[in-house]
Amino acid sequence: MNEYLAGLTTEEINQDTQMIDECTTEEMLRLLNREDAKVPAAVAAEIPQIVKAVDILHRLLKNGGRMFYIGAGTSGRLGVLDASECPPTFGTDPSQVQGHIAGGDIALRVAVEGFEDNEEEGVALIDRCGVTAKDAVIGISASGSASFVIAGLKRAAELGAATISVVNNKNSKLESVSQVCIAPVVGPEVIMGSTRMKAGTAQKLVLNMLTTGTMVKLGKTYNNLMVDLKASNNKLNDRAIRIVRTATGVDSDTAVRYLEKASMNCKLAIMMIVTGLDAKEAEEELERHDGKLKAAIRNVTKVD
Repeated sequence: MNEYLAGLTTEEINQDTQMIDECTTEEMLRLLNREDAKVPAAVAAEIPQIVKAVDILHRLLKNGGRMFYIGAGTSGRLGVLDASECPPTFGTDPSQVQGHIAGGDIALRVAVEGFEDNEEEGVALIDRCGVTAKDAVIGISASGSASFVIAGLKRAAELGAATISVVNNKNSKLESVSQVCIAPVVGPEVIMGSTRMKAGTAQKLVLNMLTTGTMVKLGKTYNNLMVDLKASNNKLNDRAIRIVRTATGVDSDTAVRYLEKASMNCKLAIMMIVTGLDAKEAEEELERHDGKLKAAIRNVTKVD
């Protein structure tokens, strides 16, 4: 028996759910809900580490760097999910935030056994991605023992990249190869070892914080409006109109007119409406303020 794995919190037997197979449906679901309710507190305890990670990511991405999630199984799928949502939500280039899973894209749908333990593939992935000292690599592993992830982070560190880990056990193998280790410990799973459950939920909350916090600091929002969204379907087109209306107080027709002038760029449309600048002038002002809409508006209107 592997002593490291046997000693992990995520591999322990949950004493409160041992009789789950004798529960009524309602009793079973209440057990699940009660265990899930422990997750936010575990994540909250890691906020000091998450702060460090967000500040690193902001610094690197502000200077043209990229962030890469790497993981296996559930952890890898969650990384891919979070990365894939950044372009439509924050208007990022697809290369800026990337998610990679052991076994490749087929592993998103079908479990691919063995790749979690493949150190060579972890190293090869980092090299294929062209990771440099301008980038950050975030390794995700509930156990903190996935060789694919550990080897990937080691290689990233050799290249000078920032290394961050998201795990669900303290003193994991992954922690020792990370500049910042985020480790929300959620306790034994309802079903022993099924880390797609509480551990996966905690990971998702952390990844939400990493990308959202970084993007807010990069000026991707105005107040809490996603002004850099890419309006690529009917729902997002409607949202873009509502965002412009909310930010400026104009009617729908005016919002649509300015969005068309701004090539459906919410941030640019708002800048034009509020400041009276034309598209070129507004775009130049935004560039001078690193895309931060509020700072650009304040500079033009001199409103404190």
